[in-house]
Amino acid sequence: MKELVLTGGGHTHAFVLEAFAQRPEPGVRLTVISESSLAAYSGRVPAWLGGECTLRETQIDIAALCRRAGARFIEQRAAAFSAAKREVTLENGKQLGFDIASINVGATLDKPAAEASAPWLLAMRPLAALPSRWQALCERVDALPSGSRQKIVSVGGGAAGCETLLSVLAELRARRPDLVFDAELLSAGNTLLPEAGRLPRALVARALNNAGVMQRTGVRANGLGERAVTLAEGAPVPADIVLWATGAVGHGWLEDSDLTLNERGFIEVGKSLEARGAPGVFAAGDCAAFPTALPKAGVYAVRAGPHLAENLRRTCRGEPPVEWQPPRRVLALIGTGNGRAVASYGLLGASGHWAWRWKERIDGRFIDRFNPGIRG
Repeated sequence: MKELVLTGGGHTHAFVLEAFAQRPEPGVRLTVISESSLAAYSGRVPAWLGGECTLRETQIDIAALCRRAGARFIEQRAAAFSAAKREVTLENGKQLGFDIASINVGATLDKPAAEASAPWLLAMRPLAALPSRWQALCERVDALPSGSRQKIVSVGGGAAGCETLLSVLAELRARRPDLVFDAELLSAGNTLLPEAGRLPRALVARALNNAGVMQRTGVRANGLGERAVTLAEGAPVPADIVLWATGAVGHGWLEDSDLTLNERGFIEVGKSLEARGAPGVFAAGDCAAFPTALPKAGVYAVRAGPHLAENLRRTCRGEPPVEWQPPRRVLALIGTGNGRAVASYGLLGASGHWAWRWKERIDGRFIDRFNPGIRG
């Protein structure tokens, strides 16, 4: 039997499990290692933060997918990885051997240094820890006296940073209409949504303006001071709550592996998604560094899923993997926290309630695909 081990319950591995459930590979024993039986679908997280859906409606049931695929499921974090020894070490110290392996564990954040009197921090990664952090923030807001004023500062001008701020702002204002929430968005880049066209950027900026969000570009945040966000240059920005959605890096345990990592700690892979210098080891999603840099967006992990499944099959059979060609441009639907969304595709952009309904249908179909029946 060939031992195929999938480390992580990310979007790409969900497609691999689906493929092996539909067509089992003879002579292959499949094992999945994941820190949780339920894995967050990143595309739906802002909708949950904004009160548009339940937490369960953002999650993929990895354990159930394993049962359908006849795979062994191990609910543990990975703590170490050796391509040379063909071995994954679990957090409990146990070691698991493999012949072929794939890693799809997402990314984490390079969290800012913080003083003891720093504002409340809500880091957007890793996703697995977000529910407990969000609950703690809501409890803190619920305890504030009526008439209080809170300043929310969001760090990160990408789509995730903009969408998350708008969702959080809408939910907190609805939750505590007796409070005043001011908001400011800081972006190190010279523009918001640097990978989008001018029209989508303008539509998102308009949504931020309508929500009363002050926007500052060309401003690099580097830490948390006394009730403020500190900047690389200039005066600190006062803050009570900070959303941190920038500085994605690889997980620390990968640094001690024998895999080739880039400067941000992501696994360097070739066009087949096979790790550089590690035959039979693959990586996909946010934890991987593709030869042509890809945005850290779930849509690319989703698109890579069927291709990774096929390359794992080929490798199990002793056949060479084939190259994957990522799409040149992808559709992005960015919720604006008011029952509307901005649709962005290359230079094209549009917004409206229809775009939000479109996003809801796409995200709902994705969740239903891997969790049949959870929405009743």
